[in-house]
Amino acid sequence: MSMSEMNPAIAEITARIEARSRESRAEYLKMVRSRRPDGYARRKLTEGNLAHVSAGCAVIDKVQILGDGWPNIGIVTAYNDMLSAHAPFENYPQLIREAAREVNATAQVAGGVPAMCDGVTQGQDGMELSLFSRDVIAMASAVALSHDAFDAALHMGVCDKIVPGLVIAALRFGWLPSVFVPAGPMPSGLPNPEKVRVRQEFAMGKVGRDELLKAEAESYHSPGTCTFYGTANSNQMLMEVMGFHLPGAAFVNPGTDLRAALTKAAAQRAVALSINGIYTPAGEMIDASSVVNAIVGLMATGGSTNHALHIPAMAAAAGFEVTLEDLADVSAVTPLLCRIYPNGSADVNHFHAAGGMGFLIRELIAAGLLDGAAQGVGGPLRLYSQEPWLNDGRLEWREAPDRSRDMDILRPVSDPFQADGGLRMIDGPLGRGVSKVSAVKPEHRVVQAPARVFDSQAAFKQAFDNGELERDFITVLRFQGPAANGMPELHSVTPPLGALQDQGFKVALVTDGRMSGASGKIPSAIHIGPEAARGGPIARVQDGDILRLDTNTGELEVQVNVAEFVAREPAPFRPNDNQSGLGRELFAAFRSNASGSDAGGSLFNLLGKAGVQ
Repeated sequence: MSMSEMNPAIAEITARIEARSRESRAEYLKMVRSRRPDGYARRKLTEGNLAHVSAGCAVIDKVQILGDGWPNIGIVTAYNDMLSAHAPFENYPQLIREAAREVNATAQVAGGVPAMCDGVTQGQDGMELSLFSRDVIAMASAVALSHDAFDAALHMGVCDKIVPGLVIAALRFGWLPSVFVPAGPMPSGLPNPEKVRVRQEFAMGKVGRDELLKAEAESYHSPGTCTFYGTANSNQMLMEVMGFHLPGAAFVNPGTDLRAALTKAAAQRAVALSINGIYTPAGEMIDASSVVNAIVGLMATGGSTNHALHIPAMAAAAGFEVTLEDLADVSAVTPLLCRIYPNGSADVNHFHAAGGMGFLIRELIAAGLLDGAAQGVGGPLRLYSQEPWLNDGRLEWREAPDRSRDMDILRPVSDPFQADGGLRMIDGPLGRGVSKVSAVKPEHRVVQAPARVFDSQAAFKQAFDNGELERDFITVLRFQGPAANGMPELHSVTPPLGALQDQGFKVALVTDGRMSGASGKIPSAIHIGPEAARGGPIARVQDGDILRLDTNTGELEVQVNVAEFVAREPAPFRPNDNQSGLGRELFAAFRSNASGSDAGGSLFNLLGKAGVQ
């Protein structure tokens, strides 16, 4: 699709990202093209190097690696068998090796990356490592691929920080073709509204731990991704609209014949994209249109606010600078087409059955919102309106449904759930951040109330348990940014706030931290920066200050005399037990050097920008 056929606002946003990033993108492409292969990668290795590469291989693969006859595919895997989303990857390497041999190629597990689960660490000390795990994953992937014996790469990951970390590495090794291999969502379990009801009743002391555990276990019950539309499934959507997946690969359940066929096809596609076929390096495949396509997909589906951190970090890895204004401006012209929990009661399996990614992509391309000419591993994005199926056991693609099978879940552009997307930029005297409004009912989107200030989730929970919060108020939860404690998700505050909202109180959240990808019904201003630990204005708010949060307009006001507010001494950051224990002391350098949240809270300075937010 030419830019003349694109929505004018989307074309303008794409053009300004390109203009803003001209120098950094040129430097990036220079690096990628300097490593363009003129033969198999392992030809650069010495005989001793090559002997080490092949020593552990099956004989059939060893012969080809030593004989320099076939391309070699590197697998980077996030497999572990504790986490449901990554457990299906256990048997993928053998399947991939067999599939590669069928097309005269070898495949090796180049290395593994950590895959921590925010579901396990929510409200726990380990959550303070979560955001930084993204950059650890990128570095671990780089270590795996640094053996430089590979002609293409397969990246196996699903959940919150894993996929963005893998993408950063794939783009920094941008001379390699890269295909992402998903695992798929678990089958549907306990309906989401029932799960929320039990969580809120537990927070209010109406049910005990046995009933809560029963509900949680019925929700998360088998191998595969959690089925709500949080960060993990937003990741899978992004990989599809950016073109890193094969068409329709995102939401096929694990353990099925179709899932196995797609995994084999991904391996064989990586071979086809290597120098043995149509050489398609990831760094040149992903361009500014790919980045904007990702933002459009996020807004059209009401995806996770965590991607306001991850998209700028991923884009920077390819030399593109993305700002909060870019996200907000895309949101303003992108209609919301999906209602998937937490924006509705349906899960991703229901979304997939209603028409899924193929229907969504076709609608957004037809409206000029997605660039159908942007390239993916399966060809131009316009081909991603197709869905995979097995025809007598053979993997084929057919056009996705031309009508939604359930208008309560998935709608066409002509009849959206709302005219704009799910994200707002928040701006005001406290700083800048974002708000997800797609799951917030219209009557809750504007709150004016006194501030109640907390410096930890534990202090907030104690006040709730003491009955101090049964009134209108805006929670200001500060010292939760990357520099303070690694920016954990503030999962512990959502059930109490939800319960108070359901009781009729006007409540909202303002924080320099982040929320779960599954949170949504409480109006919020999150990722506020500069963060309190770096002296940001949020550190000057006091109990009783009248705040006004308007998530419709993106305004956050502090109704305090400006001179008085500016003259206040910021509350001091007093690091306590979050600096050590459970490995947190190992991440001191991350906390000290992380960028502001508007740049992704990243340790990396890939655009050469000085300073932090």
